[in-house]
Amino acid sequence: MKSVNLSCRLTAFFLCFCVFVQTTTADEVIFSNGDRLTGKIIRLVDEKLVFLSDVAGEVTVDMSQVRNISSDEPIEIHLKDEAIINQKLLKADPNRFSIEGTDISPAQEFNITDLSSINPPAKPKARWTGNISMGLTSTHGNTKTDQRNASVNLNRRTEQDRIFINSDYARGQQEDPDTGKEKKTEDWWRTKAKYDYFFTKKLYGYLDSRYETDSIAELDRRVVIGSGAGYQWIESEDMNFSTEAGLASLYEKFDNTNDTSSELSMQLGYNFDKKINKTIKFVHDLTYYPSLGELSDYYLSTTAEFRAYFTEQFFANFKAILDYDASPAPSSGETDVKYIFGLGMSF
Repeated sequence: MKSVNLSCRLTAFFLCFCVFVQTTTADEVIFSNGDRLTGKIIRLVDEKLVFLSDVAGEVTVDMSQVRNISSDEPIEIHLKDEAIINQKLLKADPNRFSIEGTDISPAQEFNITDLSSINPPAKPKARWTGNISMGLTSTHGNTKTDQRNASVNLNRRTEQDRIFINSDYARGQQEDPDTGKEKKTEDWWRTKAKYDYFFTKKLYGYLDSRYETDSIAELDRRVVIGSGAGYQWIESEDMNFSTEAGLASLYEKFDNTNDTSSELSMQLGYNFDKKINKTIKFVHDLTYYPSLGELSDYYLSTTAEFRAYFTEQFFANFKAILDYDASPAPSSGETDVKYIFGLGMSF
């Protein structure tokens, strides 16, 4: 009989010990109202904590509701100062947490708001993305005209750097009904390449170059090579906004004169894009090149584009390009405005 009682006591003690160990070795979240969950921290991304609870299963909670957080095992902790630590999270005073120390590093304490992410998913492999669009207009009857245009945009983003390549082209001609001769009404193209290197998540340095030609404006070629620094104020799927400042070398040669222009200028600009809704996207950029020798002598280029998506890939677009050159070719105007309609595909 004593043997049976001893066996029951040992069994009860073992069960209590197992429950105690399970309770004391679980990750824990304590909420601002005093409620708590025990279980397993899955991840923290974008201020949302995914937690596998012993009682409620997988739940997602807002970090603004969390007062304390701790883990039983080392986890990957990302702080907002970009530090990455693989250690246990320990309890601390309300709205704070500690990171377990090591033989060479003492324990550290932080505010909960210093947490950027925990066990974030692996970043997708960098790849080229972009879009291509084309347009064509042809009329035959009382007048005979042909116009065509094309645009290509490519970009590649990694955690450390970013590359942009953009090209636009348009050509058009109209037949004189009296002589039957064709006259060019539009004949231009431009291309731009840009490389950004991020020193922090927001601050970057850049190198860029652009080349353009326009036979109607008597522009044989315009070459711009610039460098400077930029700040990425916003970077998300819905909206991006950055500003830049630097220096540029601007070279121009015109068809109707033997003179060329080569000067050093400032380079100031911004880049902006915004998803207005699920189907409409707006893209806008502006770059201003005032000459260091004479500020009234400047070149300005800006582009605005609306894209209306029929599907996730196919869209119709309307693009307006404005170029202002304070020192244009002789007999040419200072302002050029181009309008482009087309159909495109993103990839």
